[in-house]
Amino acid sequence: MSIDLTELDPVKVEAFQGVAVTEAAAAESAACCYLGDVLGLYAAMAGAGPLTSAELAERTDTHERYVAEWLANQAAGGYVTYDEVQGTFELPDEHAAVLADPDSPTFVAGIFPIIAAAWAAVDRAVDALRSGEGIGWHEHDPRLFGGVERLFAPLYRHQLVQDWIPALDGVHDRLTAGAQVADVGCGLGASTIVLAEAYPASRFTGFDSHPESIAAASKAAAEAGVGDRVGFEVVPADSVPGAGYDLVCFFDCLHDMGDPVAAAARAREALTDDGTLLVVEPQASDHLADNLNPISRLFYAGSVFLCTPNSLSQDGAVGLGAQAGPTRLREALTDAGFTHHRVATETPFNLVIEARP
Repeated sequence: MSIDLTELDPVKVEAFQGVAVTEAAAAESAACCYLGDVLGLYAAMAGAGPLTSAELAERTDTHERYVAEWLANQAAGGYVTYDEVQGTFELPDEHAAVLADPDSPTFVAGIFPIIAAAWAAVDRAVDALRSGEGIGWHEHDPRLFGGVERLFAPLYRHQLVQDWIPALDGVHDRLTAGAQVADVGCGLGASTIVLAEAYPASRFTGFDSHPESIAAASKAAAEAGVGDRVGFEVVPADSVPGAGYDLVCFFDCLHDMGDPVAAAARAREALTDDGTLLVVEPQASDHLADNLNPISRLFYAGSVFLCTPNSLSQDGAVGLGAQAGPTRLREALTDAGFTHHRVATETPFNLVIEARP
């Protein structure tokens, strides 16, 4: 295709060229953010006040010449501030809460290893988009697994017990008194451990099909001191063993499954007659036009590289996608045999859905 530039609006062309260059700068700079996270550069700058490149390099045992270039990139992107007179750089406390404090509810640095894992799979993704084949979760770069845990764990620590559980009818009281809970698609166990710490009278079992994640989850539970009431098993979502669960949870994973209806139907079978299904999914509207925003853009990108390929690699291969929206999720739950479901609460990042048999 050859475009006749004389027929185009030069102002619009230049404006979009600026957008494309800005996007490319952000994409390449994400690799610099990965370095800042892995090398502890953000952590070293947090609360330290103004620093020169030499001072930051000394604090982090890194090479000053590289650090100087890294700081220049970060200043150009507005991640750090630059004092031209003093020749120093500073990470504002507000930015440190996002980049350097894993206990902060606004911490998002876990996204950088996820991006690295996506780039590591980019050639495989090229082939997948042509062939329609799937890419299993276990086939990805290992940085993905820890990155997902680091990205979502702050949400679970600051919202799961404080907001999401209280939004469910009677579940808080039931967990307080003592309940049986299944956490399906538990990954590295962050959500399971948060619940176990909050409700010592209850018992929890996390299920996931990825053996390495289950091994890490078991270790994390022991380190958190909840190993006596938390167990983990390598099991596919549609084959969760046992019955009599008072609560079954799917945290940010139902859309990743090859057959989400089968997974939800097995959860229904495993629940008590008056049990509750908790489904937490990425925030989304039912309509694409309403999802054209930065958060949905992030989730759609993740869906291209991670969520949809994982679903397409499994039996069923539904490919629900990370931005399924509440209607499609409720339809899946209805097909699974749930007669009651509602959006119990929501955040800028999550839909929290309650369903009952």
